[in-house]
Amino acid sequence: MKYTKINEKIYSTTHGIIHYWVSENIDRERRTLVFLPGLTADHRLFDKQVAFFQEKENILVWDAPGHASSWPFQLDFTLADKATWLDEILDSEGIRYPVIIGQSMGGYVGQAYAQQFPQKLKGFISIDSAPLQREYMTGIEIWLLKRMEPVYRHYPWKSLLKSGTRGVAESEYGRNLMRDMMMTYDGDQARYAKLSGHGFRMLAEAVEAELPYRLTCPALLICGEKDHAGSCIRYNKAWSQRTGIRLEWIKGAGHNANTDCPDRVNALITDFIADI
Repeated sequence: MKYTKINEKIYSTTHGIIHYWVSENIDRERRTLVFLPGLTADHRLFDKQVAFFQEKENILVWDAPGHASSWPFQLDFTLADKATWLDEILDSEGIRYPVIIGQSMGGYVGQAYAQQFPQKLKGFISIDSAPLQREYMTGIEIWLLKRMEPVYRHYPWKSLLKSGTRGVAESEYGRNLMRDMMMTYDGDQARYAKLSGHGFRMLAEAVEAELPYRLTCPALLICGEKDHAGSCIRYNKAWSQRTGIRLEWIKGAGHNANTDCPDRVNALITDFIADI
């Protein structure tokens, strides 16, 4: 999708470069919607959201470190490092009121950001993500997260491509988009496996840190009713019950709910930001 009034930029870190897309004329006195894609996905995951909001709101979306165009990148960073680089990008753009909208891994980055910069975050929306607090995750789940790289390295690529697209989306658009994003790594399965393995280990280590990851800003949880990625449905039920954060179920949607039901998700985002 070709963005209008959105410019691609590059931010340099000690580990590599990060590509991101940002509104060309940021209004520093207004909120900015910061879209953070999930593991192995890239900025295209939020094409339907950018298309809807780009004329109405300040927008920023990135290819996460190591993903798609944000490569080459040294894969030994932590979730806290990722949040720090995000904050540096926001500062460089003069963004003062970020509303983080994170899908899956992007939601974890948002919580790490809330941990480090609680006074800066204007709002937080989780899309098919889960809480970072240790109490929600079992020991075996953490153990498995640390050992995923060999699975992705040795799994037949064609089978991985099929399961990776059908496993995260229910709609034709969502599946085709995920396939296109996975094809970024076609011919270099080792890179895909390393990126995935690092992401899951990074997540496990962030959980094991047993930090509060408290959300002090307005928050909203969104989850597809057919999200079968890991234990996402179980996590979101418990997350909402224990914190009181509103949880909205997206009928007919999988793990990438914002691609399966973009109109519904865009409406929920619209209502949420109207109140902050």
